[in-house]
Amino acid sequence: MKNYNIKIHYLYHSGFAVETSSHFLIFDYYRDSFDSCPQTLENGLISQDLLKNKKDVLVFCSHKHPDHFNPIILKWQRANPGIRYILSSDIKIKNPPENYHKLSTYECLNLGNVFVKAYGSTDIGISFLVKLDGVTIFHAGDLNLWYWKEDSKSEQKAAENNFKMEISKIKGEDIDFAFFPVDPRLEEYYCSGGEYFINEIHPAFFIPMHFWDNSYITKNFAELMKHSLSKCLVIDHRGQTFDFT
Repeated sequence: MKNYNIKIHYLYHSGFAVETSSHFLIFDYYRDSFDSCPQTLENGLISQDLLKNKKDVLVFCSHKHPDHFNPIILKWQRANPGIRYILSSDIKIKNPPENYHKLSTYECLNLGNVFVKAYGSTDIGISFLVKLDGVTIFHAGDLNLWYWKEDSKSEQKAAENNFKMEISKIKGEDIDFAFFPVDPRLEEYYCSGGEYFINEIHPAFFIPMHFWDNSYITKNFAELMKHSLSKCLVIDHRGQTFDFT
């Protein structure tokens, strides 16, 4: 097995912190409190105390929906002036912080030893492909096959076509860790996007997201995909850590 030297912390919903050998990445941080628990990574929370001791912090936000973007992330630079922000261009900020980069679909960003490419979404904003420290990470944002039962047949077909077109553009990327929605609101179609993504892209590891408090759905998905070559992780609590070091 490839030596990944990486830790993944589940923060909540579509939020994750990823520790590589020399970077600390935060994706789509959303809920900044949890049952009056201490503000610790073990509870799925990011604190300024945590960040002030971290080097090479990169903060990503895929779009402006409030379950993906919390403006509190912009205050983190007070604790760590070296933080770099990579945000979707649909997020409008009046006084952007230092080291702020905005990306639109298919734009690329080189930050020294970090490469970022913005792929598209089937909602608003972007998805992220990030290459650093010998690891390739994909965070889908709201890229998914949004197959809503109440939509018309033509709307459902358009959603499917748009999704498959976007996935075709990602095909060929050698992805180690993919964060991707398994949204229980889609009912029996919760798995459609993730299953197609795995069958087309073949990430080494598939990390489910976008399920709020419904973590049971991650076990269901892993069982469904148990014969896949991609390893599907099961998430059962906020703050859960997956250690690949």
